[in-house]
Amino acid sequence: MGPPVHCVLPAADIVGESLIWSAADQVLLWVDIGGRRIHRLEPAAGRHETWPTPEFPTSIGLRATSGAVVGLTRRIALWHFDDRFETFAVPEPDLPDNRLNEGKVGPDGCFWVGTMQNNLADDGSPRDMTRDSGAIYRVHADGRVQAMTERVFGITNTFVWLDDGRLVTADTTKNQLYAYGCEPGQGLSPTRTPFGAPFARGLPDGSCLDAEGYLWNCRVVGGACIVRFAPDGSIDRVVDLPCTWPTSCAFGGPDLATLYVTSARFTMSRAHLEQQPLEGGLFAFEPGVRGRPEAWFAG
Repeated sequence: MGPPVHCVLPAADIVGESLIWSAADQVLLWVDIGGRRIHRLEPAAGRHETWPTPEFPTSIGLRATSGAVVGLTRRIALWHFDDRFETFAVPEPDLPDNRLNEGKVGPDGCFWVGTMQNNLADDGSPRDMTRDSGAIYRVHADGRVQAMTERVFGITNTFVWLDDGRLVTADTTKNQLYAYGCEPGQGLSPTRTPFGAPFARGLPDGSCLDAEGYLWNCRVVGGACIVRFAPDGSIDRVVDLPCTWPTSCAFGGPDLATLYVTSARFTMSRAHLEQQPLEGGLFAFEPGVRGRPEAWFAG
């Protein structure tokens, strides 16, 4: 029997993603890619705000100065919790049919982003994917974009830096987590190695790291669970969730003891949503271990 999981907010996100916790403000921030909006929730008070975005928002991170850095469809923007999104960098100006996907502030103060072939029509409906054209980029504080990998990913997901210096990422289309060697201030190792074996339930989406150095990975596309992986890639435990497409996770609360999870209702039928109305909601449970503070973007 796992820990009880409850719905914090029935957000009905099309694709809730990139969940982060701001310790300074005691709030959660996340994006709804298909819904073109950004959420801000103060769990203690129950205060909830949303902002519309001019494009698909794909990721969000905290800035060291003020505001946030936001991944949009093809550009990275600076945002001050208003209606303005100031373009900061464009990672792939030569690939108009690609879009941004995962984004995370790394321990180096840079904003790391992954790309993929655009699988969204203008109205948010799904488009077929025909190629692996995604890569990982590091966006520096001065706006410089540095390619970190070749364009070998179908869908880039997950950026977690383990205590031994490895970067763990994922290709959702391959049902595989990967590890790269990563030295501070340097590039990634030229080869990636599998991080654990493919897991049978769902596909890998967003992840976070706990205080003990274990990785929590959301299992999207019917996985209906979150998996805790040990640093060697072995499975430590599986927690079932009351949603079938969990997408991203973050530790939050005053002592970082609560694990929050976003979810999606992308491609789901009306009949399914009538039976599972909490799909696309925000969920939480107490895993018995604490998390780590979010890194801040230096730009």
